[in-house]
Amino acid sequence: MLSPQLLELLRDWWRQGRRLGVLLPRGWLFPGRNPVEPLSTRQLNRAVHAAAEAAGIKKRVSPHTLRHSFATHLLEQDTDIRVIQSLPRRRPGCGSAMPSSTPRPFTRASPTPRSAT
Repeated sequence: MLSPQLLELLRDWWRQGRRLGVLLPRGWLFPGRNPVEPLSTRQLNRAVHAAAEAAGIKKRVSPHTLRHSFATHLLEQDTDIRVIQSLPRRRPGCGSAMPSSTPRPFTRASPTPRSAT
């Protein structure tokens, strides 16, 4: 689901963080203040708001806005709606994703949006 450019950017982030000792060997890609803990909801919200401000976006944004934007981009690239529905969702009141209830055949060989083009 990630573009090759984003995947390479994340790999560079990981390598740099490991080199500087900021990211633990089996730790979080985006650690919180304590490297053994994930980024907090508040920290994520602040990062999203800062990115929106830097991009000149005046509308109200949240991490959930990113989810909707991503789904919209997938739809615009003619990704099967069942593939989009199979993406993990957040559980209310919990920071982890929960698996969707999409039937198994649709979650096995899900093409990435980029592979269709």
